[in-house]
Formats: sequence, structure tokens, C-alpha cells
Amino acid sequence: MRTFRFLIPLLLFTPLLLAKEANMSETQTKVKFTTNLGAFVVQLDTDKAPITTANFITYVTEGFYSGTIFHRIIPDFMAQGGGFDTDFNQKDVHDPIANEANNGLANDRGTLAMARTSDPDSATGQFFINYKNNDFLNHTSPTPSGWGYAVFGHVIEGMDIVDAMTEIPTGNRNMHQDVPKTDIVVENAQMID
Repeated sequence: MRTFRFLIPLLLFTPLLLAKEANMSETQTKVKFTTNLGAFVVQLDTDKAPITTANFITYVTEGFYSGTIFHRIIPDFMAQGGGFDTDFNQKDVHDPIANEANNGLANDRGTLAMARTSDPDSATGQFFINYKNNDFLNHTSPTPSGWGYAVFGHVIEGMDIVDAMTEIPTGNRNMHQDVPKTDIVVENAQMID
């Protein structure tokens, strides 16, 4: 009988602990981007992209994205940011990370993916948001041409703000193309509940 007295409170309390843990995990993986056009929120997928989300969270908590611009906007394709300040100086970054594009997540509308060079494992701080389903960016094979671009989250609030970025005329700036002629500035990026 004594065992049951201790067991019953434990059984009643365990679901509460698990629910609290699940909520903590969920709340710690949302990032709010406040821009000069408005705010949007992204939900990170820590289960399917653990390396990429840990890297992104590091940049967010260090304040790396504050003062950066969305420097490449291509309507009906994607919006890229996380690399340059308003003077178009490239920001210093951490070491590149392994490409997790083979995680089963697709480059669909509203998803967040890592930008990189032709080297599949070259992603650092730059990311992009897909404006449509860009299937050709998905992983098809573990080869340089088939690796694809690692999706690690999606916009859950404020996609209208991301869409509004396409309304700003673009042009060339130095050797870069598709640069908004009016800066789209990330005023703040922070983890939220």
C-alpha cells in the first residue's frame, strides 16, 4: 500500500513535468525579427536540423543579426539576409557548419534555409526565406550538385511582412545584384516564448 501512495502522486506529477519540458523546448525555438517594415516570427526545427538551429540560435543570442539588412530580394523566389550591415560591410562569422539539407524538410513557401557557397558545407550566418515552393533547392543526393540547401524552420507569423519586401525596387550594389534600393533593416532578432 505504501508504494501506491508514493506512486500515485508521481504518476500525476509526471505529465505536468513533461508538458512543461515540451513547452520550454517550443518557446526556446521561436525567433522574432523586428525590421523597419514590421515584425515576423520563425519557428525553428531543432529535431530535424539540430546543427543548423544551434548555429542560428548562437548568432541570434549574440545579437549578430541586429543591424543587418536583407541584401538580396527576388520576388517569386526568396529573400536573403544575415550577412551585411547597412553600409554593406560583410559581418565576421563563425566557422561553417555541416549541411543538414538531407533532413527531410523541403524548401517550401515560408521556410527558412541556410545560404551557402558552392561548397555544400559552407553555411555560416546567412539565411533565406522561400517565397514559393523551390523544389530545385532540396536535397537529392550527397554530391556537390545534389546536396541542396538546409531548411531549419518556417515563418509562423508575419509572412505578409516578408512578402512586402518584394515591393521595394532592387538594383545592383557593387558586385551584388537584386539589392533593395531602400534598406530593409533587421532592427532586432531575439528568442521569444
